[in-house]
Amino acid sequence: MKLQKQVVAPLADFRPDHFGLAIDEGIATVTLNRPEKKNPLTFDSYAELRDTFRALRFDDQVTAVVIAGAGGNFSSGGDVFEIIEPLTRMNVPELHAFTTMTGDLVKEMRACPQPIVAAVEGVCAGAGAIIAMASDMRVAGAGAKVAFLFNRVGLAGCDMGACAILPRIIGQGRTSELLYTGRTMTAEEGERWGFFNRLTEAGGAIEAATDLARTLNAGPTYANSVTKRMLQMEWAMGIDEAIDAEALAQALCMKTGDFRRAFEAFAAKRKPVFEGN
Repeated sequence: MKLQKQVVAPLADFRPDHFGLAIDEGIATVTLNRPEKKNPLTFDSYAELRDTFRALRFDDQVTAVVIAGAGGNFSSGGDVFEIIEPLTRMNVPELHAFTTMTGDLVKEMRACPQPIVAAVEGVCAGAGAIIAMASDMRVAGAGAKVAFLFNRVGLAGCDMGACAILPRIIGQGRTSELLYTGRTMTAEEGERWGFFNRLTEAGGAIEAATDLARTLNAGPTYANSVTKRMLQMEWAMGIDEAIDAEALAQALCMKTGDFRRAFEAFAAKRKPVFEGN
């Protein structure tokens, strides 16, 4: 029986209305682009981002993603008048539908096989901080400030997976401080705590993030997708179960052409050229 691949429009055919999308040599760059308001999110942009990352599950032409903000800021989070004010007038089922949708964005970011690199400049707050957190790696320009602001607007810090994901990045105590107080984490703190993989000069985050994405793109991209999947799955596993799962995953990767190419390149004393299969 021949398996049919799920039919989903390739990302190159997407024409998002609420953010920029560019694809170049396997790297998709998503740009939050309402710079006059520090790139806030709306109901529509949440949904469109969710659908974009879902489409990446079925797009084998894109092998890495960069997400950034326009105008010197990453994102100020949910728009006060386009999201927060309407939320105060909704009933519980409507509110739950909204929080489920925002959580689905994080789920799709974690489920897509491509590594995601966030390029963080300036303000990175609320849901913007969550998007950065949900990325696989983060690069910050000097002066970037990250704040999980939910406490500041009378809400719990447990939003869009923050209580599950953030402690795994920076630890339980530091997460508790940020979520209980809503205070700003500086770029320097973020790097020291492990939230940021590296710092650049102000304005340099997008270039550094794209360079990192190019490095990933030149690597064994199928194997990278397996690494991302295992990093996600093993959160819920015991050590013995994780070791067994990794044994199976690695055996699968040993059947790829990239594994053979790496051996042949090593034997010939040259750099391997990976093809993602």
